[in-house]
Amino acid sequence: MRAGSCSCSIAPLSFATVLALSACGAGKSEELILPGGIPARTNLHEASTLPPESVRTVARRDYGWRLIYHPARAPASAGQAAARALCDLESRSVQRIENIPRIDPYADYGAAIIDIYCV
Repeated sequence: MRAGSCSCSIAPLSFATVLALSACGAGKSEELILPGGIPARTNLHEASTLPPESVRTVARRDYGWRLIYHPARAPASAGQAAARALCDLESRSVQRIENIPRIDPYADYGAAIIDIYCV
């Protein structure tokens, strides 16, 4: 009789265990998301479609993107292609591209700064 009463108390315990373990499955991701819905783990240098040796910095801004790159190490129209690719990450289109003058042109000689406005 003792064995029978023991099995009755195990059933609720095993149900609780199964329920607790099922809660450990794949749940909501805690992944960091950048403005515009871009996962933080996105390789922005690669996403710019520019050759790796030409990219210096890719930064997300409120208006779109800032890109610092070496035009001499990139194909023709690389800035426009990068602008399209970066705005596409957010499912937006390129509104305009502005060339930003270098404050110190000798800091990274030959590099260009462009601001990419997305809409």
